[in-house]
Amino acid sequence: MTNTHTNDINGFLDYWEAEGAAYARAGDYVWMAAQVPEAKRVLEIGCGAGFGTQALLQRGFSVLAVDALDACLTTTQARIANVGQPGEVVFLQADIAALVDAARQTLFDFQPQVVLCWLMGAPQETTGAAGKTDREASAAVAAYREKTHRQVAELAASLPEVVAVHLIDRTAIPWQAKDLGRDTLVRYHLFKTFADLPFDAVRRDALYRKLEGRVDEAGKLQSELRRAHPALKSVTPTLASLVARRRTT
Repeated sequence: MTNTHTNDINGFLDYWEAEGAAYARAGDYVWMAAQVPEAKRVLEIGCGAGFGTQALLQRGFSVLAVDALDACLTTTQARIANVGQPGEVVFLQADIAALVDAARQTLFDFQPQVVLCWLMGAPQETTGAAGKTDREASAAVAAYREKTHRQVAELAASLPEVVAVHLIDRTAIPWQAKDLGRDTLVRYHLFKTFADLPFDAVRRDALYRKLEGRVDEAGKLQSELRRAHPALKSVTPTLASLVARRRTT
């Protein structure tokens, strides 16, 4: 691993340590965990700095935490090591875009009932944002998220015990139009993330939560939207949560 790549990963972890702590203080991870459909075993794609894993364990889920970066797994293990948790956790270093047979078998053996992907993030070298202008970097990150969400959905469809997929990401919307935004969120994922897969989503399972007062990617998006569209002065950084459920017929 090159020093540049190592620095990129360290910078990524430092960012999520700070942002994750801010989200945790605001109760965002508790809110996220509360949206997970009733289940015992959840597959967490991208555990990052471990704040989501901690919230899931505190709610009593058994968690298979997957991350492509060993540094993320180490950070997550340290975060939950000395905290009494009702749930149980298994860790797996794996890239869901290139699963080897042993990793895939671990996923099948765990028999997850819900697959979740929260607040997707990755080092700039991974997203393709390194060395790009702000606009180009934003486009690269958006493309990376779209591709990864699709990979998460395809993986969920291949696991027979999975009944639901839970996606949460950052965005910015005119808050007064959040109800319309819920319909937009459903349509986007049905036609992009879950196209031709055995999952459906409905409006009641699409929720938004304000992220005001925090400087993160949603806050950057808010600023970009306001600069590009001055009329959108009321756009608000939010968490966008969607649960898609496997069709039973």
